[in-house]
Amino acid sequence: MKLVAGNSNSSLAHKIAKYLNMDLTNCTVKRFADEEIYVEINENVRGDDVYIIQSTSYPTNDHLMELLIITDALRRASARRITAVMPYFGYARQDRKPAPRAPISAKLVANLTTRAGVDRVLTMDLHAAQIQGFFDIPTDNLQAAPVMVRDIKKQFNGNKIMVVSPDVGGVVRARSLAKRIDAPLAIVDKRREKAGVSEVMNIIGDVAGYDCIMVDDIVDSGGTLCNAADAMLAAGAKSVTAYISHGVLSGGAVSRIVNSNLKNLVITDSISANEAVLTAENIRIISIDELFGEAIRRTSNEQSVSDLFNHF
Repeated sequence: MKLVAGNSNSSLAHKIAKYLNMDLTNCTVKRFADEEIYVEINENVRGDDVYIIQSTSYPTNDHLMELLIITDALRRASARRITAVMPYFGYARQDRKPAPRAPISAKLVANLTTRAGVDRVLTMDLHAAQIQGFFDIPTDNLQAAPVMVRDIKKQFNGNKIMVVSPDVGGVVRARSLAKRIDAPLAIVDKRREKAGVSEVMNIIGDVAGYDCIMVDDIVDSGGTLCNAADAMLAAGAKSVTAYISHGVLSGGAVSRIVNSNLKNLVITDSISANEAVLTAENIRIISIDELFGEAIRRTSNEQSVSDLFNHF
């Protein structure tokens, strides 16, 4: 087994390698003066089971091209099997046609990845479950829930907590987490007037007296979370904490979160955090290195990955 890392999240790649008691494969991933990407694998990988650790986060197109070119380099170097380990799958929010003549970009990215030579995909908390079916190769969609549950039990031990879905579309994810920690469930009903702008309309459920835990897959602008936190506190909630799988946090999102009524925003390290995120007082990062490290080990040993969630 070999681990290869692109430039998108070297910190997580090193943590996964440490968990597996391995070194990352010596690999050159650089850019020419005109920003063309150049890749060279500096070790023999012939006949090896190779895992490319690369989130397609900002800058999304650069990191996607890195993944495709690394895949081509490994394929031409006669790697036996190539698995794309994509903790964060970019373009996931473009999973359907919201308007006439619009693309389904998530399907296009799945096609590109497959045609480049990837044999298997390992990702986490896809924005929509049907994206797993966009790939014509085996695809494992891990869940950050076990990592979140471990942290919630540590941080809220003995507290009266309620799990909240920030919108109707995330109810399945929120219900799954609520079941794991044996907590009641509430739902925020919102109306989105245009992309990136949301208005909280109503809260389904009585949050008064509870420490509320919002759970979702992606936080981008942060507007939805901040509005929902205000609404829950106005309805009598003691505190509001958000647990989010992927901290995209674009634009002024970090500033918005810092100045909001959120007690804490807890994100995973599926996306490499910038300096603003690392220094924010109410943003905390939990690692998914053990989750992905164990999934990689099980995949390489031809063991069950789904069984991982019963023991993690």
